[in-house]
Amino acid sequence: MTSTRSVNDGVPLYDDLSFGQLYAWSSTMPLCIKILLFFFISLARFTNSEAWGRHHVFFVKEASYTRLCETKTILTVNEQFPGPTLYVHEGDTIYVKVHNNGRYNITIHWHGVKQPRNPWSDGPEYITQCPIQPGDSFNYKIIFSSEIGTLWWHAHSDWSRATVHGAIIVYPKHGTTYPFPEPYQEVPIIFGEWWKEDIMEVLEEFVASGGAPRDSDAYTINGQPGDLYPCSNQDIFKLNVKYGKRYLLRMVNAAMNEILFFAIANHSLTIVGADGGYTKPVTKEYAVIAPGQTLDCLLEATKAAGGSYYMAARAYSTAFGIPFDNTTTTAILEYDNGTNLPTTTPFPSLPFYNDSSAAFDFLIGLKSPGPLLFPLNKYDMQIYSTVSVNAVPCQNNSCAGPNDTRLAASMNNISFVSRFIDILEAYYYNINGVFGTRFPSVPPLFFNFTSTNLPSILLTPKRATEVRVIEYNSIIEVVFQGTNLVAGIDHPMHLHGFDFYILGWGFGNFDKNNDPLKYNLVDPPHRNTVIVPINGWVAIRFKAHNPGVWFMHCHLERHLTWGMETVFIVKNGKEAQERILPPPLHMPRC
Repeated sequence: MTSTRSVNDGVPLYDDLSFGQLYAWSSTMPLCIKILLFFFISLARFTNSEAWGRHHVFFVKEASYTRLCETKTILTVNEQFPGPTLYVHEGDTIYVKVHNNGRYNITIHWHGVKQPRNPWSDGPEYITQCPIQPGDSFNYKIIFSSEIGTLWWHAHSDWSRATVHGAIIVYPKHGTTYPFPEPYQEVPIIFGEWWKEDIMEVLEEFVASGGAPRDSDAYTINGQPGDLYPCSNQDIFKLNVKYGKRYLLRMVNAAMNEILFFAIANHSLTIVGADGGYTKPVTKEYAVIAPGQTLDCLLEATKAAGGSYYMAARAYSTAFGIPFDNTTTTAILEYDNGTNLPTTTPFPSLPFYNDSSAAFDFLIGLKSPGPLLFPLNKYDMQIYSTVSVNAVPCQNNSCAGPNDTRLAASMNNISFVSRFIDILEAYYYNINGVFGTRFPSVPPLFFNFTSTNLPSILLTPKRATEVRVIEYNSIIEVVFQGTNLVAGIDHPMHLHGFDFYILGWGFGNFDKNNDPLKYNLVDPPHRNTVIVPINGWVAIRFKAHNPGVWFMHCHLERHLTWGMETVFIVKNGKEAQERILPPPLHMPRC
């Protein structure tokens, strides 16, 4: 479950041998044995699950897994849960051929990879591609640029990402090193959610009811729930450490619907990276990580006496009266050199589940190390967008939403409707009637967005497929405004194709005259997913120098299903290198 690679590590052991060396070593073997040897070594190079190299193969297929005393079939990549980790260096380009051997359509998104000029391989279903149908395949071209640290990949179609996901580790360019002390070992820590039921049944029941989805039955760390759940004692994830050594924890929150608190008993975490970029080092007793986000954290194994210590994660959930999975997943940090072992395993102190102060104290403590990638003293266009949970009328008043309505979600009161042809294809080939270009710069109606008493007439959004067209190289400010419609809640908003600076945030309504005066224009966090606080606002800026069709959405899966999303279309620039790349020859067909 752990990785022992460092910055200077190469490919697996068999790759350290040249074919010439292998030939010399096998010179006394019979010809048929030589052929088999070379075949299996080549196959191992090509399909190694923790893979280096430019070409990789993902087989999407079902596999049987047992958790919480029950066995079920889940969708996986290469029969692994979590899926295989990809290892690259900064600036690499790799190819991943995805074979869909499952029962459902699938797409894969390379979360946090900006894919310069290459939206064709970004992955969101019906946004930049039609899905890969069962029995079909697609070869993704993944272009890395300035990303460094931990990213991840996941399914971006229906709710398949519950089990179809894995880490991406981006090392510094060859010949360079980390800007922090090199770790002894690097360990992916991937958080997830587990349902006893088939995830497609959970989705179908959720959509049919018109209400909220059923809560997950467990959270997981590297695929294991931990020993606080039934039938889980033997399979808890354990990280073995040596006293005096330094470890780099590469965290990914692949959970579907919950922001998480995480901590390790009697140990601190020094955050050195977030969302595929470095941060100024900052030491914390706990971490906050939203679905879609990643963190790189240094852990010092400082306990000379050894022993075992719990790692634990549980939900950060602020919505009043909204049920959530209020369980705790655990793993074990275990020293291998202890002599005076304690009789009990200490448990970490985690903030209370709705402690917004603890959550945002952590988040605002993350700073960009600089230099700034573009000036932050001005912008060319501002988009001020509400992010809301809504309700729409239900046929026969038979749905499970408030007052028998159907729950929905929106940005600027538009609940996004997906088409059955992808927007990128429609844009590139000038196909009319697929999308409109009138996503508004401001909400259609201004009111006290965070009031506790809002009239029901405000609940119903417009359903449409509206995008925003942006000029190439312009600087865009987006202010996300949370509302208290139906229920206020935190929203992790993710932008494809870009990183952005988080300039400011606050509770209540955004004050356009006073709040910008408090922006951090010196060392703001630089991320691809930002948490909009419950009944509050957050302001981001990015430079639109990546032409293409790029998805913007809430990374809580239920809100994405309900329509809390839009699309930014960044126009081509004037030069050849400022234009969208041509499409690959074999895009999946709708």
